[in-house]
Amino acid sequence: MTCQTECASKGQQRVIAGAWRSFGSDRCDPANPSFGAHAQRADEFMIQKISVLGSTGSIGSNTLDVLARHPDRFEVFALVAATQIDLLFAQCVRHRPRIAVLADAAGASELEKQIKAAGLCIEVRSGVEAICDVAGHREVDMVMAAIVGAAGLAPCLAAARAGKRLLLANKEALVVGGSVFMAAVHSGGATLLPIDSEHSAIFQSLPDDPKTWERRIERIVLTASGGPFRRRDVSTLHAVTPEEACAHPNWVMGRKISVDSATMMNKALEVIEAHFLFGVEAARLDVVIHPQSVIHSMVQYRDASVVAQLGTPDMRVPIAYGLSWPERIESGASALNFRELQALTFESLEDHGHRQRFPCLALAWQVLDAQEGSCAILNAANEIAVESFLDRSIRFDQIYAVIRETLERLECPTPRSLGDLQELDARARSLARTIVRQSCT
Repeated sequence: MTCQTECASKGQQRVIAGAWRSFGSDRCDPANPSFGAHAQRADEFMIQKISVLGSTGSIGSNTLDVLARHPDRFEVFALVAATQIDLLFAQCVRHRPRIAVLADAAGASELEKQIKAAGLCIEVRSGVEAICDVAGHREVDMVMAAIVGAAGLAPCLAAARAGKRLLLANKEALVVGGSVFMAAVHSGGATLLPIDSEHSAIFQSLPDDPKTWERRIERIVLTASGGPFRRRDVSTLHAVTPEEACAHPNWVMGRKISVDSATMMNKALEVIEAHFLFGVEAARLDVVIHPQSVIHSMVQYRDASVVAQLGTPDMRVPIAYGLSWPERIESGASALNFRELQALTFESLEDHGHRQRFPCLALAWQVLDAQEGSCAILNAANEIAVESFLDRSIRFDQIYAVIRETLERLECPTPRSLGDLQELDARARSLARTIVRQSCT
């Protein structure tokens, strides 16, 4: 097959499946800031084209694994990465996207040389504009948003405004974007589906109709593993190394999110995300430590019943659900074996010194009770603090101190646009870096 023939043939396959039910227009109700509409309804529909943002990371790699199991349903349209040129090239060879994007021009130039040498028909681009373009491209049906950090906000907004099926693994889009992001979801008519294991579990445990959530739901309970330091003596946390912080007992994740799990800032960000995703006030959001990571989160109803989603700690499960919702497809993950399942245990945050061990967690409720821009400041300060810890500029126990001081010192206007959010993010990062430098003297 020639390069031209290969390119021309893409997107012409059709797949037969059961009818998709729509989220329904009620999912766009501003009173329920949750999920957009427009799931296509038909017995026969075009193969779904997907852009994978952050394809070389853990979520992106797992997404490609699931997609490869269903070539009759999905086509990779674009792959986006930051710096891992060789891995992105290998993914291009395997999945043959239409477009490959790297964050910087130098990396894109090197990738383009490899692409041409291999005789592949793949356009190579670079920069934020290119990333946003493949997120909102008219030929794209769905977008896996797995770029880590605030850098993922702009392409998430592009996908939302273009009305895409947006598989949200970038929690910062909600933490930083807040109501600005949700307004884009509603105005664009996007379908927003959570990919974080906790939020996917919540979504699977909620009633189908968001209009009933307020009267039927008592509270939402997010589970947390407790990370590698769940039982570590608080007085020794100053000695934690980056290697120790990145060694999660249950999940295989990138370095930044692994550190967030170790401080439980990851759970703080998830509380904020749940607030915006499901329209539940902060007072009705709880966290419980569940070391086995089998129950991924729970919904407690008004009648005192609790609905939970269980599964092995494998991100391919929520990824597959997001890709196929409201259907379910094979994910590649192992099923729970209840004959061999160990005991499921839970710990309150009030037990075992957890409040002192994980001070970052309480910041979630603090910023949700403050002006909305506080969430963006929290995220920016945390990214700088984690970066500084990983390069050994500050101690593990100083991560919280940097975030807290940044929140205390920075004036927080309410952001109204992407520009406002980007300006606030930049100011918070600058102040956090100053605080880090002061901590090092």
